[in-house]
Parts: sequence; structure tokens; C-alpha cells
Amino acid sequence: MAPTRFDSTRVVRKVRGRAASDGAGVKLTRVIGGQELPDLDPFLLLDEFGTDRPEDYLAGFPDHPHRGFETVTYMLDGRMRHRDNHGNEGLLVPGGVQWMTAGRGLVHSEMPEQEAGRMRGFQLWVNLPGRDKMSEPRYQEFAPERIPVAHPVDGVEVRVVAGELADRDGRQVHGPIDQPATSPLYLDATLDAGMAWEHRLPEGHNAFAYVFEGEAMLGTGDEARAVASQELAILGGGDLLRIEAGAAGARVLLVAGRPLREPVARHGPFVMNTRQELMQAFVDFQEGRF
Repeated sequence: MAPTRFDSTRVVRKVRGRAASDGAGVKLTRVIGGQELPDLDPFLLLDEFGTDRPEDYLAGFPDHPHRGFETVTYMLDGRMRHRDNHGNEGLLVPGGVQWMTAGRGLVHSEMPEQEAGRMRGFQLWVNLPGRDKMSEPRYQEFAPERIPVAHPVDGVEVRVVAGELADRDGRQVHGPIDQPATSPLYLDATLDAGMAWEHRLPEGHNAFAYVFEGEAMLGTGDEARAVASQELAILGGGDLLRIEAGAAGARVLLVAGRPLREPVARHGPFVMNTRQELMQAFVDFQEGRF
């Protein structure tokens, strides 16, 4: 007999991020990409940055190279200027997203613009399949007003960056990001206190939920587990995820992607399939071929 679809998703494991720094000393919390959770195919890294101390972020992320994967920057507060060595430039404002496919290589910078105020957001790294690692770099950048918002049930608001979900009127809401290699789901869900929402995850995808405000119960019945703020829950065991907010409400990143199941050769800003390809990336960068 075929397995029943839409069994309840459960929390397989919880991970708490660790303090780290990157760029020119920017302070952040590394949730994926550290010793506790090196990766979650196809996801290579998840950083949360957030502070109201300008000295923690004003130096930003000066010029640095990438090859072989994608970076996803989602701003909650503050502004971030992006530039690269191909002449591309963009400004992310609160609620904006940039999905950058580094492909065969580019050198870019990410620099905060204001002199004071809160800087808060996320950067996610998504691997590319071997066939796409040497593709032309490209950007998918969207202002906040281009990120659709769904209200699947009362007391729940979901910003749909990638993937889709049904609104309470039955309308399918589609995010603007297009990436057929991993068919990503990227949702920013805000739940009022005590409210619950169920969402069907894409079949066969690896998925996680990161609670960054409040707390939530994830799962159903006896298998439901409490997930506190700044905890990531790796999800598994079924397709139907239930999220119930705690007494202070909750805000949750829900992310899923089709695993690539390919070998990973990774060092710093380069992610390839073999050590030989990785060494070639260093040579190409040093010789100015990016």
C-alpha cells in the first residue's frame, strides 16, 4: 500500500545559533553552517544579524568573491547596499529580498548605509547543482511591495518570498523567486498569540523552521515540541506542518528546498563538487577571471 500523503510533520532536531562574525567584523548569529549543523542540503548557511549598535555592523561586508551557490538576503530593519564587479548595484530596504545566483563567480560587497539605527535580517546560502555552478551570475531582487502577503487563517500573516500557499479565500499566492533547481519555499509567517496554522510542505524537500520572535509549538498532538526564539527546528516525518504561537505570538521563517544529493567541496566563499573544481575557483579568482 502506498504511504499516506500529508502525515504530520514533526521536529526531528532543534539547533540554537552561535555567536559569530563575518565581513569586517559584523556580529551575527550563525544557525546553519557551524559545527552543530554544518548544512542541510541544499542549504549551506543561515545567518541572522540584528543589533541597534551601529558599531556592530557599520563596517559591513566589503568586497568578497562567490562561486557555485546562491545567497539570499532578506532585510527586516535597516538598509543594505549591494555592488559587484560586473556593475550591478541595488539597495535593500526593510522587507526587501535579494536572491543572488553567483554561478561562475563575482565579487560583491554588502554595506549598511545609515549611520545609526537597527540593522536586522537574514542571509541564507543555497547550493547549486553541478550543472549550474558555472552559469552566468544573476539577481532576483524585489522591493517589499513586490513580496505578496497571504492570510491563510485569522490571526496569521505570511509574506511569500518563494513557493506558494493558499489564502483563506482559496486563492494561491505565489512568491516572486524562481529557482527550478531546488524549488525553494521561503515564508515569513507572523502568528498572533495563541493562533495556529497548518501548511503542506513540498514533497521530498528538506525543511526547517526558525523562530525569531516569540515562541511556537511545532507539530501535532504528543509529537508537538516547543521551539523558542532563536531556535531552528529541522522538520521531517510528514508533509503537514502545524504551527501554534505562544502567549506572545510568534514570527517564523519557514524554508524548504529540494535536496541536491551531490558531493560538496567547500571552502570559504566557494562551493563546488570536487576538490579540483574548488582549487580552480581559487586560481580563477586570483587571476581576475570572476
